[in-house]
Amino acid sequence: MIENFGIGVDIVEITRFKKLDFKKKKGFYKKTFSEDEIKYCLKFKDSYRHFAGKFALKEAVIKSINLKINLSDILTSYEQGKPIVNISHKNQYKFLVSITHEENYAIAVVISEK
Repeated sequence: MIENFGIGVDIVEITRFKKLDFKKKKGFYKKTFSEDEIKYCLKFKDSYRHFAGKFALKEAVIKSINLKINLSDILTSYEQGKPIVNISHKNQYKFLVSITHEENYAIAVVISEK
């Protein structure tokens, strides 16, 4: 049935994250991203592009489900080079996700199934 599915899309301007310097705004990053997510993003030369992508993905997840959750409850990672999502404490959803980066934007699309 269609009521068990949701879709979410989000777009983030990468320069928003470039303005939030990691060294100066660690509190924001630690409140929004897990330790593993932060380590993943920081290993890239242009880490803000990856932070923006993960943020867009988390926002798209929230839009696709019918739950009030915090961004920090959404855990993103990669399996065989593909992004995956889990929600801490609530394993009732499965997700199909995609992230892309283009010039100044990161975009994420999520399809959720309950």
